Amino acid sequence: MDSILLSVKKALGIDSECTDFDTELIMHINTVLSTLTQIGVGNEDGFVISGAEEKWSDFVADEPKWSQIRTYVYTKVRLIFDPPQGTAVVEAMNKVANELEWRLYVIADNEQNNE
Repeated sequence: MDSILLSVKKALGIDSECTDFDTELIMHINTVLSTLTQIGVGNEDGFVISGAEEKWSDFVADEPKWSQIRTYVYTKVRLIFDPPQGTAVVEAMNKVANELEWRLYVIADNEQNNE
């Protein structure tokens, strides 16, 4: 599954056929993609999704070094859309998201310095 929206829905435990939350999820995904753009990941002009048609490879090259983008987007969307009840779990998820954000920033920065 290469669709950004559908893979985030699957990670959240939402059936791909259920469209009840698509508008909200698209808004949150676009917020997270905007954050990634601001740290140098993806197209410098930005990237947004409008439905299930946009794929991860439309946002960034399909290379192993970018594989953590999916986890980052899911984690950030989960924290916004359906945050866990336990404070410890929220803190752990925030820690993972922060680490992934840093690592993605380093990858993007290295790419820009090698151009």
